[in-house]
Amino acid sequence: MNSIEDRDIRQRDILPPEKLNACRVTVVGVGAIGRQVALQLAAIGVPHMQLVDPDTVEAANLAPQGYLEADLGRAKVQATADLCRQMHSGIAIEQYPERFRRSLEVGEVLFCCVDSIATRKLIWEAVKDRTRLFVDGRMSAEVIRVLAAGDHASRQHYPTTLFAQAEAFQGACTAKSTIFTANIAAGMMVGQFARWLRGLSVDPDLMLNLLSSELVAA
Repeated sequence: MNSIEDRDIRQRDILPPEKLNACRVTVVGVGAIGRQVALQLAAIGVPHMQLVDPDTVEAANLAPQGYLEADLGRAKVQATADLCRQMHSGIAIEQYPERFRRSLEVGEVLFCCVDSIATRKLIWEAVKDRTRLFVDGRMSAEVIRVLAAGDHASRQHYPTTLFAQAEAFQGACTAKSTIFTANIAAGMMVGQFARWLRGLSVDPDLMLNLLSSELVAA
């Protein structure tokens, strides 16, 4: 009979269990990208996760964000937490159905999955000295940008992406969004987390255009 203790047996050479088990992770925004990030983190076995988002599930969220029809009207953090627990029964999840607050005691790793540059800047300023790894995911149609700040060089680079002109990349959060793009973005973000866990340098700035099959690393 299979043992639940072997749930991570095929990833142990990639995600060091002792380091993973010591992580407390915060996901701010559980929309298209953030929900997929949370589910992937639960699947790999993150032991403690915080979910922060003030929104409830609407019909327009079903296709691009992967929420269930039964989730309509529920808080996104609650619906996401429930599915995460089904994937990983041992996970401890804190739910914050509200906007991000500067006073929140965040984990050492934070995934920023919000819609606006202004909100990203607020979050970065609040947590930059309290997190060891900060990963930001941005998406517009089939274009993905993933930024990671985990060492001195990447922490110097990240603030340069928080200017108003960068807002044009993001686009309206309800304009063009697909679940497959969100899943790829989330995988790239969790991939940076995996690199960091192994003591490898993170990629400060990656841009992937799925339509043209172009990957650019800054």
